[in-house]
Amino acid sequence: MKSIGFIPLRAGSKGIPGKNKKKLLGRPLFCWVLGEAIASHLDEVYVFTDDLDILSFIEKEYHWTDKVIGVKRSASSATDTASTETSILEFIDGLTSKFDLFCLLQATSPFTTAVDINTCMEAVAHGKNYDSALTVVNSHRFTWHADGTPKNYDIFNRPRRQDFEGLLIENGACYVTTHSALRESKNRISGNIATITMSEDSLTEIDSLTDWKIVEELLAARLKSKKQSERITHLILDVDGVFTDGCIYYGADGEMMKKFDMRDGMGLEILRQYGVEVMVMTSEDSQIVASRMKKLKIDKVFLGVKDKYSLLSRIVTENNLSFSQIAYMGDDVNDLANMCAAGWSFTPANATQPIKNHADVLLQNKSAEGAIREATEFIIKYNNRYDTL
Repeated sequence: MKSIGFIPLRAGSKGIPGKNKKKLLGRPLFCWVLGEAIASHLDEVYVFTDDLDILSFIEKEYHWTDKVIGVKRSASSATDTASTETSILEFIDGLTSKFDLFCLLQATSPFTTAVDINTCMEAVAHGKNYDSALTVVNSHRFTWHADGTPKNYDIFNRPRRQDFEGLLIENGACYVTTHSALRESKNRISGNIATITMSEDSLTEIDSLTDWKIVEELLAARLKSKKQSERITHLILDVDGVFTDGCIYYGADGEMMKKFDMRDGMGLEILRQYGVEVMVMTSEDSQIVASRMKKLKIDKVFLGVKDKYSLLSRIVTENNLSFSQIAYMGDDVNDLANMCAAGWSFTPANATQPIKNHADVLLQNKSAEGAIREATEFIIKYNNRYDTL
């Protein structure tokens, strides 16, 4: 049974301009649900958009998987008044390959997980007599009519929360339907519909910058809550502002030089002797960086990475690791998601304030002035203590 994911994106967001590309914890908003879709049991994931920047981003950042396909969306289906169903029907009318299950995913729901997606698909696919499924949140709120009468409880017998079933509220995150039901109803859900409950924080909608800040804090808290005490087996480092002082020196022919600290290199060499693997990921594609890492004998160097969390997740999966085995060191907002997710996060003394707010360890030394060396010494001491427990 073939299943496809569908993520519709519009370039012309009015409430928050460029919302789909705006960085949430350092990565574009749409990447949160796209990453989970890749990790799910979906066979293919289509990003349907009129934004050429997003299509270019997908081609560059997700070249490592053949599961993600960017498709150009018509201008008529991307207007303020066009419904999501309009884009769905335009997409499936132009699709040449066959499918059995269709999964609509909303980029504005960054709390959606691969488990949520899989659960929705299983409800429809595994002979449970459901034609469709959607995600909901069980809210224990008391609701009222405009005329001052309660909708869902007796005011003279107010139930305790633990005795109150609550209300199931659609959170707009994930919808699954069969191909036949979609063709017949021309709607995202129809027929016999299953409800799949997601966490209460997923009910928060991103309609304003205030919502954005709330969601970002909730998402950071969710990532941090998964941290556990484990031995550190991998140290992953950003480059500019971590290895270097954050400055780039240019000449007439382009980039000329960067400043590195020799003590950092020695610290990394000693750390590897203790069995910790060192990796580097940076958003810049610099030959100077490539040359320096070759000199330091760091083999796994990832250059030009814009979605660092996606790469970190892939490293964890492909190496059969947990995030708690990872130590990560960054200095700016594009490192935020990795800092929140890694078992231990470090940042130099001269890092940006948003990173300092989320780092587990704020180092005393600045970048290119021994910050990495300080982090390696912390990791060695931490692992030694962990091994004696």
